[in-house]
Amino acid sequence: MISSMVDVYSYSRCSTCRKALKWLDSHQIPYRVFDIVQDPPSKETLCHAFLKLGNRQLLFNTSGISYRTLGASAVKAMNDDEALDALASDGKLIKRPFLVFETSQILVGFKPEIWSQVLIK
Repeated sequence: MISSMVDVYSYSRCSTCRKALKWLDSHQIPYRVFDIVQDPPSKETLCHAFLKLGNRQLLFNTSGISYRTLGASAVKAMNDDEALDALASDGKLIKRPFLVFETSQILVGFKPEIWSQVLIK
């Protein structure tokens, strides 16, 4: 089980985020919650996540209104720096929940089977 604090960027109106927080509670994993809209991850954190994940598309909430408004073609046309700027400026563009660990691990989205592998040892 992970012993360090996990930062969770979440949106209170997101049912998946609420499920994820309940999952963390049920597994007694310590976390701090940040409102992804009011206090999105910094560009530096997003850059780190991009490097860890190896694919910036994994950072985007492709089913969200902000993404659809921006348009998939506009996102594809962005270079990496522009994409990271867009994510840092609009938390609703970021796939959530977005977890950052003190160990510099990143998890994006809620997949209980993956979370179990990473968080419960």
